[in-house]
Amino acid sequence: MKEKIEITEAIINAKKGEEAAYTLLLNTYWKDVYRFQFSKTNDEDEAEDITIKTFAKAFDKIATFDDNYKFKTWLISISKNIYIDHLRKQKNQTVSLSKENDAYHVKDEEPTPVDKLIIEQNLAQLLSYIKQLKPHYQDIIHLRFFKEMSYKEIASRLDEPMNNVKVKLLRAKKLLAEIIKNSDS
Repeated sequence: MKEKIEITEAIINAKKGEEAAYTLLLNTYWKDVYRFQFSKTNDEDEAEDITIKTFAKAFDKIATFDDNYKFKTWLISISKNIYIDHLRKQKNQTVSLSKENDAYHVKDEEPTPVDKLIIEQNLAQLLSYIKQLKPHYQDIIHLRFFKEMSYKEIASRLDEPMNNVKVKLLRAKKLLAEIIKNSDS
């Protein structure tokens, strides 16, 4: 019963934006979501990527969580939808290009907004966008992309679990892309 109260409090605190609450929820439910995804994908990297996306989306939408449902069920539902979207994207990437119906894998090679800035060598502009992020997101972007540290090295440097580092990095990249997109508008 104590654990249920702790999770309920964590959800309330996460809705207020408290990092410690996000960490508790991530640590509590990571294995469940990952196990669910691994059973679907049978691929460790894909399962991990989708699990990270699941938590990032859940944390973005935590305000919409209805307390009448179990948090784990809500997470699994989000994860299932991300997996379905993932399958759709894989289907859409395979296109027939010959009369014999041989399928060739065609990737979307369009650079992201961040890639465009780097390609144009506008590093000063990119740095000004990064400075608009909260300091802990700035740090994780700097460590990953400028110092080229691995997830494991970042986790060690920040004294945080690797899963937290991955979710924070995903969140930081998403926020950075939004800042760039909004500045281009």
